[in-house]
Amino acid sequence: MNDATSSCDIGMIGLAVMGENVALNMADHGFKVAVYNRTVQVAKDFVARNPSTPGGLVCCETLKDFVRALKKPRKAVILVKAGPPVDMVVKQLIEAGVEPDDIVVDLGNSLWTDTIRREQEYAKQCKFFGSGVSGGEVGARFGPSLMPGGDPASWQHLEPIWRAIAAKVDPATGKPIEGASPGKPVEGGVPCTAYIGPNGAGHYVKMVHNGIEYIDMQLICEAYTLLDGLLGMSKDEMSRVFSEWNSGDLDSYLIQITADILQQKDPVQKDKPFVDFVLDTAGQKGTGKWTSSNALDMGIPANAIAEAVFARCLSALKDERVEASKHLSGPTPTPVADRQGTITAIRDALYCSKICAYAQGFQLMAAAQAEYKWTLDFGTIASIWRGGCIIRARFLQKITEAYTRNPGLTNLLLDPYFNDQIKQGQANWRKVVSIAAQNGVWAPAFMSALSYYDGYRAAHLPANLLQAQRDYFGAHTYERTDQPRGKFFHLDWPHPSRPQLDIKGTGGGH
Repeated sequence: MNDATSSCDIGMIGLAVMGENVALNMADHGFKVAVYNRTVQVAKDFVARNPSTPGGLVCCETLKDFVRALKKPRKAVILVKAGPPVDMVVKQLIEAGVEPDDIVVDLGNSLWTDTIRREQEYAKQCKFFGSGVSGGEVGARFGPSLMPGGDPASWQHLEPIWRAIAAKVDPATGKPIEGASPGKPVEGGVPCTAYIGPNGAGHYVKMVHNGIEYIDMQLICEAYTLLDGLLGMSKDEMSRVFSEWNSGDLDSYLIQITADILQQKDPVQKDKPFVDFVLDTAGQKGTGKWTSSNALDMGIPANAIAEAVFARCLSALKDERVEASKHLSGPTPTPVADRQGTITAIRDALYCSKICAYAQGFQLMAAAQAEYKWTLDFGTIASIWRGGCIIRARFLQKITEAYTRNPGLTNLLLDPYFNDQIKQGQANWRKVVSIAAQNGVWAPAFMSALSYYDGYRAAHLPANLLQAQRDYFGAHTYERTDQPRGKFFHLDWPHPSRPQLDIKGTGGGH
């Protein structure tokens, strides 16, 4: 190890792509960074490739060297695979000499319940702290969105570093400030980070971010397949459409890269579109599934987010789908006469569906807030997603403004701006869903988002019949429209006269 005893501001363990880039980001902002990797040569090569960062990088060959290199209270960042590897590294750090006041930060995609457990389990040995990070390789290098959650006192020590390395947005417009380069970070602007809450709050919010990312991507892919399936557009034509959309309300990183991908030519087949040679099987790392499973646990109707996860699962059945396509038929597509009108309709359907998808994500975070006794600032959460992260978009400025107007907003659909946007786009949204169904074009997320909207605006749903069925076969009880909520009844179905029984209490097994 270089002579760096107690001279480093922060340390990084795990030098895969994200770890390297976050370490360089920190060093670019003047922080001296100790780095350690299980394969020592990786750390040596990394430091050798980057000899002149403003803050400096220090290679540590052992974890004891790593711990000795850090100023107290020590701040050690872990960026390794989520799950058991995180616990393994924390235990190794404890053995290497970290102390109770030292801060061990998990910057990976950990399950929030693991973070809650780790904070409690390691409380006597260190301050365990969970922080979500989004932005991919480029974001990590030049400015990610950071979602820290844990001990507030630990945040006081981490905050200057997190604010420095986070993406920055223009305070007036909320747009990301671009232009960072190696050794020359962006100056000024509002950092895309803020304290989220205690224990697992940061990792929970990051999980929901990823769930929203799933549905955002799926909606864009459905717009793409509608432009193809209904209008037969070329990839270059679609690229121009997405570029145009990116200049308006749909302005976002994902729309931008979609336009770029669609105009890319294949490096092997030369002048043919690259996307045509990408196999239609989508992978996933689990955070979308976690979001959907948690929505089920919480009783929150995040059906559009779940639909995006199921869409990836269906895509993975490639061989089955190819075989099924030989046997299962659908409608014969009807030519669309109004080309420009249909493009506009697809754009409106995409925006309306996006509003519903984000409404579900924020609804889920509100439920988690109550479940885990957190106090989440939804306007702030939206604001730190405006730059750096994968879902960064102009749209998030509107969400920030919505929660600024009404911090207690129950659902984004009830905000005046979003309510008006749905009113303006609703007819086109329904038109697109209808045309897709009539022509057999797969658009599950568009359809699911519309179903959520129609269900949420309904003062009456057919669940009255469903609950009567449950009472009939399982004595699960029911509430009455002419009685106060929380009072339960049961019909004695086997009895010839079927008398109603008043079930005491508020449980009722419903």
